[in-house]
Amino acid sequence: MNLSWLDDFGALAATGNFSRAAEDRHMTQPAFSRRIRALEEWLGVELFDRSSQPARLTEAGEWFRGVAQGLLAQVARLPGEAQSIAEASASTLKFAATHALSFTFMPGWLRGLESQLAVGPVQLVSDVMHRCESLLQDSKVHFILSHAHRGTRGPLETAGYPSLVVGHDTLVPVSGVDAQGQVAHALRPDGARCTPLLAYSDESGLGRILREASGERLAQLNLQTTFTAHLASVLRTMALGGRGIAWLPMTLVADDMAAGRLVKLGSTEWDVALDIRLFRDKRALGSAAEVFWQAASRHAE
Repeated sequence: MNLSWLDDFGALAATGNFSRAAEDRHMTQPAFSRRIRALEEWLGVELFDRSSQPARLTEAGEWFRGVAQGLLAQVARLPGEAQSIAEASASTLKFAATHALSFTFMPGWLRGLESQLAVGPVQLVSDVMHRCESLLQDSKVHFILSHAHRGTRGPLETAGYPSLVVGHDTLVPVSGVDAQGQVAHALRPDGARCTPLLAYSDESGLGRILREASGERLAQLNLQTTFTAHLASVLRTMALGGRGIAWLPMTLVADDMAAGRLVKLGSTEWDVALDIRLFRDKRALGSAAEVFWQAASRHAE
């Protein structure tokens, strides 16, 4: 069997239209039809009922759809697993970390661990949370460093990836100040005037936590989203410019607050307590990564 037949099958199963599926697969319809027929002959069953328009999956086709998806997922994992084996004795530690933690928490945390063990070369990918999660799920990194919330579960927690609490943080609502040094915006639970909100995009891990942990309470506020971004650092810049309020990690804005450039709003009821978690691949790590994990475990909270 040609593995590309599985992609052909998936394209036709999704559309039920031979012409459209052939176009999606960048081939002529006759060539595409021959490949579908070849797959059916290899299996010895018909996968599609061609008497209807669009073509429908037969009972065997419905069964094979799940099998094909599983095979494609397994094939997609093979490069990562092969690389894991090849790198079993490699010394480079591969991390993915969200942007905010990459330049606020991670440098000091690594320095603390370096006093206990010799940390070799480190390769860091800094990205939004869902892309970091994908890197770990595909075994392209050993570890992820990210914010988490004990009352919510992200994809890695749900999938059972091992993790350690290596630090703490807090999402706090902040505002910039005006030319007179006064707070530019305020939280108004009962206010008639809308408060501009600098919001996280759907791709943001912090945005996901904020929505799940405080979405109902935020509905009490008269907020109007005026700007959306993936990164806390971008929202920080907009808040400093007086463009609205934002919920930002304390690790990111502590210096701004101390200098009076940003002001924390409201009482602690509007804060969101965060853990800083180190997630690891579920598969066996190389020797250097396993040593690092054990050292991190000894210093976890």
